[in-house]
Amino acid sequence: QVQLVESGGGLVQAGGSLRLSCAASGRIFAINVMGWYRQAPGKQRELVATMSSGGGTNYAESVKGRFTISRDNAKKTVWLQMNSLKPEDTAVYYCNGEISYRGSLTSHWGQGTQVTVSS
Repeated sequence: QVQLVESGGGLVQAGGSLRLSCAASGRIFAINVMGWYRQAPGKQRELVATMSSGGGTNYAESVKGRFTISRDNAKKTVWLQMNSLKPEDTAVYYCNGEISYRGSLTSHWGQGTQVTVSS
């Protein structure tokens, strides 16, 4: 079994900052890509930021320059530092990990953490 547990969501005023954390545990040999996605009410889930095990990053255009993804491979943890938050960043944020175990690569999701940005 694999678990991804997120923390750090909450309510913040526009212009403020939050830091999300996601820790993976369980039957894990290695984690390829770890990242963050979000889903606002009535909208599809969208990519926010991802980072490969080698450190390569990918960001949504809407968060470039404001959000920073980082990870610690040994701790199997990924963070998302969110600065200059806007009301349109309000969503449930989900952690995702591409996890390798016994020759298989599978995608796993966390339970989600709510981020609400007030204007």
